[in-house]
Amino acid sequence: MDGPSGTGKSTVSRRLAKHCNAGYLDSGSMYRAATLAVLRAGVDPEGPVEPVVRIATTCALELRTDPDAPGVRLAGEDVEAEIRGPEVTRAVSAVSAIPQVREVLVARQRELIEQAVRENGGIVVEGRDIGSVVVPDAPLKVYLTASEEVRAARRAAQDRKAGREVDVETVLADVRRRDQLDSTRKTSPLHAAPDALIVDTDDLSVDAVLDLLVRLVEERGLCE
Repeated sequence: MDGPSGTGKSTVSRRLAKHCNAGYLDSGSMYRAATLAVLRAGVDPEGPVEPVVRIATTCALELRTDPDAPGVRLAGEDVEAEIRGPEVTRAVSAVSAIPQVREVLVARQRELIEQAVRENGGIVVEGRDIGSVVVPDAPLKVYLTASEEVRAARRAAQDRKAGREVDVETVLADVRRRDQLDSTRKTSPLHAAPDALIVDTDDLSVDAVLDLLVRLVEERGLCE
């Protein structure tokens, strides 16, 4: 499940994983946690690449693939809430654009995917390059999309729900900035895989998107 932020990937992916008794992986949380490690080390994410790579690729990350209790730990600390904050959000595109960082973290993602397939029989993975790079032979690829304004409104609502102060115009500017960075980076730019089903969620509720995906996975024999 790929697509830019604010398209509903996380909610739909988790619910689909629960429906199918499958594992669930939010690949973006891995990049966010690595970015948090860089920030905590006092390293400029947009500065010299070498220290960023060293910290981002060696920090102790642990991701849970249970859709009922997903999350990420950094050096044993639960950082799920902190990685969603504005400081990490502003810096994550710079860190995730570094080829050496992506190479290491993609390898870790593939290990988690293989483990979940062995233990659960399947997994729903969300991100920005899952179908195009991480698992190019996935039996079902979906690319969720929505307008910038709709995505900004959704992101702002999530922030308010989490108790964070939010300004919609600032969120919209962040959405546009990250879209630009993610879609133009040299390594694994954000785009739909050629064989991905593109779903515009502007006028679709979470339940409607989930119903569509459930039909797809059942038609392909991926979920009973």
